[in-house]
Amino acid sequence: MKIALILLVRNELPCLKVVLPTIPAPGPDSGFDMVVAVDGGSTDGSVEFLEAHGVAVVGQSKRGRGEAFHVAFDTIDADAYIFFSPDGNEAVSDLPRFRAALQDGADLVIASRMMKGAVNEEDHLVFKWRKWANNAFNLMANLAFRRSGPYVTDTINGYRAITRQAARQLRLDASDYTIEYQMTQRALKAGLRIVEFPTVEGQRVAGETQAHSIPTGLRFIKCFWREVSVRHGG
Repeated sequence: MKIALILLVRNELPCLKVVLPTIPAPGPDSGFDMVVAVDGGSTDGSVEFLEAHGVAVVGQSKRGRGEAFHVAFDTIDADAYIFFSPDGNEAVSDLPRFRAALQDGADLVIASRMMKGAVNEEDHLVFKWRKWANNAFNLMANLAFRRSGPYVTDTINGYRAITRQAARQLRLDASDYTIEYQMTQRALKAGLRIVEFPTVEGQRVAGETQAHSIPTGLRFIKCFWREVSVRHGG
């Protein structure tokens, strides 16, 4: 199985300088066989930094996180894709766990911040607004679409892997931050095999998230109702 590690990048140079050196070289033990960055229009030198360190970069013609996924599926030849945001939130040490699950027959693999043994970046806070909102969306998706198999504890997290075949079957079309939520909902509706493992979510190395809570939450609600209205989904 040929697995591609996809770095999702847009103006993340300070983070890349810290995170990129921690990513192992492609190979059987690293969890992936090739690494490619999909860039959403960086103007801070991210592309030049990646290319200087031997990482191939593919540009997007349209803006949006979902568009980056589509670019990967359409232009990168692999049997499966691991999507990774190099901002410090996602644990590099988890990369081999994706390969193990994919080779065991999983269609979709999610690094969960919510299941037992996991750590969410808000766990140290008294009011965990983002975590609570995510769990509400998890409940909605499972109640509406889960046919069999275990409860999916983190339907939204972007640190995930999917096979090429599954991505094609689900006919994903979200162009923004709802791409992962759409993917999970359609995988549930299609009865695909979803595997999760607990992860430790870190703090951003630098800068601020480009997804603002209220607008992003409203998009998730819209995404959910759209999937409810589509009888068969994937």
